[in-house]
Amino acid sequence: MSAVNRKIIFTGPVGAGKTTAIESISDIGIISTNESASDMTKSRKSNTTVAMDYGLIKLSNNERVHLYGTPGQERFDFMWDILTKGGIGLILLLDNTRPDPFRDMKFYSNSFREFIAEQQLVIGVTRLDLQRSPTMQNYRQWAEELSLDAPIFEVDARVREDVSMLIQSLLLSLDPGVIST
Repeated sequence: MSAVNRKIIFTGPVGAGKTTAIESISDIGIISTNESASDMTKSRKSNTTVAMDYGLIKLSNNERVHLYGTPGQERFDFMWDILTKGGIGLILLLDNTRPDPFRDMKFYSNSFREFIAEQQLVIGVTRLDLQRSPTMQNYRQWAEELSLDAPIFEVDARVREDVSMLIQSLLLSLDPGVIST
């Protein structure tokens, strides 16, 4: 039986939890290209991804899900096209504590519009524990305004089960038989 490999991409603004999410779910130690932040990113975190993060989930002996995290800064957007090649879906993480999460949702959904049109999108909202507004209902309304047909979940990127829920939702939307119970 030949190996089945799937590729899922995590994207979103700086500090939304992409690296943390991949770390929390990966079956291997992740490969990360974090460097010291040298621009406005310093105000949110000391290190930032400059190329990609990589992790792996082993679903079975011959089935793997490769996880790639994009850099959040627009100046590294050339990596976005490289990382989405061969991908089956996109997980967009949005940080509820950022000044304008709707603008972030709009920016990233537009930036990945072609990929989303061909593949599946799932949205995870992080840091609702730190700031309850905007609400999940706001995110659903914004997705509707942007014509995004995507499930939206409240998640803690540090919690394996939360990240697993995002990945399972994505995989199940593509192929209901992909995950055995």
